[in-house]
Amino acid sequence: MFSVLSSAWALLLGMMLLQVGNGMQGTLLGIRGEIEGFSTLQMSLVMSGYFVGFLFGSRMAPDMIRRVGHVRVFAALASLISAVMILYPTFADPYAWGIGRILIGFCFSGVYVTAESWLNEAASNENRGKALSLYMIVQMVGIVSAQALMLVADPGGFVLFIIPSVLISLAFAPILLSISPTPAFDTAKPLSLRQIMKISPLGCVGMFLLGGVFSAQFGMAPVYGAEVGLTVAQISTFVSTFFVGAMVLQFPIGWLSDRMDRRLLILIAAAICGLGGVVGAIFGSFFPALLLAGLMVGGMSNPLYSLLIAYTNDFLNHEDMAAAAGGMVFINGLGAVAGPVATGWLMGQLGAWAFFLVISVLCFAVTAYAAYRMTQRAAPSVDETESFTMVSMSASPMAVNLAAEYDYETAQDEQEAG
Repeated sequence: MFSVLSSAWALLLGMMLLQVGNGMQGTLLGIRGEIEGFSTLQMSLVMSGYFVGFLFGSRMAPDMIRRVGHVRVFAALASLISAVMILYPTFADPYAWGIGRILIGFCFSGVYVTAESWLNEAASNENRGKALSLYMIVQMVGIVSAQALMLVADPGGFVLFIIPSVLISLAFAPILLSISPTPAFDTAKPLSLRQIMKISPLGCVGMFLLGGVFSAQFGMAPVYGAEVGLTVAQISTFVSTFFVGAMVLQFPIGWLSDRMDRRLLILIAAAICGLGGVVGAIFGSFFPALLLAGLMVGGMSNPLYSLLIAYTNDFLNHEDMAAAAGGMVFINGLGAVAGPVATGWLMGQLGAWAFFLVISVLCFAVTAYAAYRMTQRAAPSVDETESFTMVSMSASPMAVNLAAEYDYETAQDEQEAG
């Protein structure tokens, strides 16, 4: 652990500051949109813009890095993020915000690809798993910390937009000044979606539906809070519960994942996530119940992402894992683009409680499909499955590939030791 910190502390610190900025702007826009009088549908389109940009960024960033290098790409994209964040209050218009969210999503995707390739360079085979775990933890800590910063000023003013802009500007300074070797960069051509679907139908369907769940909670939770009349402090606390639940439950679910049929665990986790949505829909007016719903949804949906990747890798040859990583992230991104729009439209038709309705329906759909797939083919032996490594749902294909590589190496070491 200390060896990882000593070699990658600047990168981890920078990524945490980036996530603080990212977490602030997501929550802040949801609250400020209500103040500006934007409709729920308008805000859903604004929020979906991030995932549109992220989807294209994950495809285009590798080519940008090959052309001009890691340092220039990282600096340029981080600078653009900082600029867009300071422009939000200047142009309080849903169309301008939508364009800004697309740009920020694109830039964050490129930043993640760049940072994660640096992380791979800083880590060795012996500590890569710890490096990935630390990377995910600092991202979660950054997003949770962002919610506390929402209380330092009035969301109707400029200060809360200035803070994330400054943090983003500060984030890339230690990274660019302290990380000397430019890592080698290469990515495999993704497998086609048809090929991945044939290999793991549950992995593909689950990733698509989970994309909608993730984008709903990440993009529309602040909008939901503003619509039901929560205070800024309550909205910040509510948004935090999704990520606190993820941090607390990743490790026990990962432990179970290596010891039982992953499809059964996917079914159980998705069902609990769906029940969390039911709790929120029925008892959302009672704030402690709302927090419980957030913990259940976040605590189950985030580990589900890693579970679905690990399950898909169980049916892949080692040489195909990198190629599948890009396809899986792309499938998840397609679902993420649709999530806020569907949620916003239903909230406009049925009321704010439809936020939880969408989450429940998507999670129960994963539950039902997992149950169906359990009848279609036998589960691989637990001894033959790949190891489970935590991966954030905001990760780029690079991090998913690194996790798959680490899982394979761990499995090989266990076989040799056995």
